[in-house]
Amino acid sequence: MSGISRRSLLCSGLALSASSLLARSAWGRTAALLTGYPGAASAEALAAVEPREQLLFDFGWKFQFGHGSDPARDLGFGHGQGDFAKTGEFAFAKGKFDDSKWRTLNLPHDWAVELPFVHDEVQNSHGFKPVGRRYPETSVGWYRREFDVPDSDAGRRISVEFDGAFRSVLVFVNGCFIGRNDNGYAPFRFDLTDFLAVGAKNYIVLRVDASFGDGWFYEGAGVYRHLWLTKTDALHLGKWESTVRTAVSGNSAVLTLGTVVENEGKQAENAKVSWKILDAAGKTVATAEAAPQSVAVDGTATFSATAKLANPALWSVDASNLYSAIVIVETGGKTRDAERVSFGVRTVLFDADKGFFLNGKSLKIQGTCNHQDHAGVGAALPDRLQWYRLAVLKEMGGNAVRTSHNMPTPEWVEACDRMGMMMMCETRQMSSSPEGLAQLEVMVKRYRNSPSIILWSVGNEENQLQNGEAEQGAKIATTMVRKCHELDPTRVVSAAVNGTNEKGVSEAFDIIGFNYQLDKPDDFHQKNPKRPLYGSETSSAISTRGAYATDPLRNTVNAYDGVVRWGETAEEWWKFYGTREWEAGGFAWTGFDYRGEPTPYGWPSINSQFGIVDMCGFPKDTFYYYKAWWGKEPVLHLFPHWNFEGKEGEFIPVWVYSNLDEVELFVNGTSQGSQKVPHLGHVEWKVKYEPGAIEARGSKNGKVVLTEKHETTGPTVAIRLTADRTEIDANGEDIAILKVEALDKEGRAVPTANNLISFKVSGDGALLGVGNGDPNCQESDKEPKRSLFNGLAQVIVQATKRAGEIHIEAVKEGWDGPELTPAKVAIVTKKAELRPQIA
Repeated sequence: MSGISRRSLLCSGLALSASSLLARSAWGRTAALLTGYPGAASAEALAAVEPREQLLFDFGWKFQFGHGSDPARDLGFGHGQGDFAKTGEFAFAKGKFDDSKWRTLNLPHDWAVELPFVHDEVQNSHGFKPVGRRYPETSVGWYRREFDVPDSDAGRRISVEFDGAFRSVLVFVNGCFIGRNDNGYAPFRFDLTDFLAVGAKNYIVLRVDASFGDGWFYEGAGVYRHLWLTKTDALHLGKWESTVRTAVSGNSAVLTLGTVVENEGKQAENAKVSWKILDAAGKTVATAEAAPQSVAVDGTATFSATAKLANPALWSVDASNLYSAIVIVETGGKTRDAERVSFGVRTVLFDADKGFFLNGKSLKIQGTCNHQDHAGVGAALPDRLQWYRLAVLKEMGGNAVRTSHNMPTPEWVEACDRMGMMMMCETRQMSSSPEGLAQLEVMVKRYRNSPSIILWSVGNEENQLQNGEAEQGAKIATTMVRKCHELDPTRVVSAAVNGTNEKGVSEAFDIIGFNYQLDKPDDFHQKNPKRPLYGSETSSAISTRGAYATDPLRNTVNAYDGVVRWGETAEEWWKFYGTREWEAGGFAWTGFDYRGEPTPYGWPSINSQFGIVDMCGFPKDTFYYYKAWWGKEPVLHLFPHWNFEGKEGEFIPVWVYSNLDEVELFVNGTSQGSQKVPHLGHVEWKVKYEPGAIEARGSKNGKVVLTEKHETTGPTVAIRLTADRTEIDANGEDIAILKVEALDKEGRAVPTANNLISFKVSGDGALLGVGNGDPNCQESDKEPKRSLFNGLAQVIVQATKRAGEIHIEAVKEGWDGPELTPAKVAIVTKKAELRPQIA
């Protein structure tokens, strides 16, 4: 996002408590949506099929800071100009190097989130973290690891594969420089075969330099995505070359299958490729085979075939049915390589008159844009946290996400595939340069089998290419669109455009996306009736969770109608996109609050306030507007809370988001009147504040079916801990996410509490991070303490590989104020099969 935007039970008569219903919904039901979480059996782990091995390379690394300008503090690297003159002379990547004083850690790792905040306006958009060329002492990090290569690996090709690292990575193995990568989001790999000692110990060193950025938002620093060691036969399938393209016809589907076989051996090979199609239960439902071909030494061969599925289970947002294709390469009856490709069967259509269709059924895109960071962990999200975040958005009624503004991590895409969430998949760099096209190619190849992806985006708000250099922009976009179609002819291509879409890059796109500017799509549609339209970025409403007054002195924004000058409230944008048949829908900015771009305030704010939920995933009130009008269940959400000490007699706005017919409001038992709920709207009152209670009663067909009540609470006397799960896998990766709340003596949550809470974590796990959703909080994400913000905080703990229990205790920090009853929770860590990994 940039430019003008930011760079500058109805059938019964029983009335249910909406507060209890939504309490279960916002936490327990989000957890329930995660029941399909595969744990260690992720797509990456499942992708490798014997004899191929894909080994997780995340555990047991050593780390220390280097220096961006002083070679003496950077392992001597760069002391002279001859560093790369001789191969094999880098001592830090050899066995005798002493790393005993380096810190031990596991990947993924983001060191930026561990750093203190600095009041430096240059760092504003990146979250006020000291990373960049002006902070050389905290912008370079070194990772080092020892690993074994067994004798059985002789003759195999062995590669190290990065899902992503930020940002400039130099790779050294056994004293030799291997290569470099200068992109923070696209995956990359290096073949290490010739540099490894088989049957001996080996040493790998990574120098990661985050001095330069790719975006204008928080990007983290370090190896923040998974790392893998992949071992294949010399005759093997090409990386991301296996494709499954589906065509639905009546009650069957034709699968067009393709792959590329590479031969890095010493002789030509006569290879055969076959496919086995499995349904979700693992049953073989189709097979196919390609004619044998000779693959020359250092050559490749393309294989293709077709298969037919009878009565396929279609992938949709309501039923995320998936299939797998096992691709096998054989010579002389022996399997040389194999992999598993996950795919889904569905049809997608953007229609200029009727909007968007999934599997032939009209469907509005109810989407959100999201960056990739989270409270407590920065950009280094454990896999489970990706699923948690997606479950929050799905619980809201969302059915689509946009990967703003970069190629996403594989686990985010996998979660969308498995949970039924559509995706607008976006590359970081809008450019037809070799680097720009290489990034685009990797993204499309990597994810073109994912059914969740409904369109490719080649960029975001490139105003110069849209307006200033429109001719140049049109040529660049045309090349990028052509590349997408070449690699994947099944999907449309677009971009997020903040402008008229009448020239420049827009000329090349299959469908047209508008960022904001609700005054433009109607006119464009009238002038261009054959071009499908959607909202590529909308809303930019702002609010502070639990705050009901805009206060520039405290950097808070009210929960009712906060919005930036270029944006629209939730109601404004959805009334526009939700009521025009020809509009496909759109993507609200943003689902989650995110680090950097502190809007609408600057320091001491350190993250944005655009989110529909905060940095922890705790819903703001607007969450329930979307839930009411995007979801399928009855909703009644009353706000604000009723703790306004010192405002007795003052008028307080009281709003209700609901999809029921009518809502009646009561203050201390006295009716304030009943109002009809307008379609895609809300109802509101202004009432004088009196301590006690407010209650909303929602009716359908003349019967009260939902109620919600807020009472004036007393002071905090106790703490409550609630875990999303009380049993997790003891695999060194799985996490439990705990909600921390303040309670009064009646056991009611105190919505204004800001107590500082300390956490003690012991047993078979460790504290991974903390947060509270406060956009102005500069407390550490890694220390075992956190202030509550408007009654809430979050703790993330991670299991070790040892089965047992993790014990978490929350106690009051410091000596001021009354004592609080502490809270204790035990998380069982059960024995689990570890995914294949380097020991």
